[in-house]
Amino acid sequence: MQKELLLCIVKALVNNTDDISINEVASERLTILELKVAKEDIGRVIGKQGNVIKSIRTLLNASAAKNNKKIALEIIED
Repeated sequence: MQKELLLCIVKALVNNTDDISINEVASERLTILELKVAKEDIGRVIGKQGNVIKSIRTLLNASAAKNNKKIALEIIED
């Protein structure tokens, strides 16, 4: 569910939606979402002073808290 939420948010932010890739690594209590976007879109996802990525992480953790889980979001650069 968090993967779909992240995809929806990121699609609205970036120009190259075809280059979005999300890899999900799940364990019992922690889910790690690895996000790859086009090089020119990384700044859009991070935002000024990291405000956009902090907000995305807050939304993901609020969504995961319903199931007593934690989410870690990592941006993978090529």
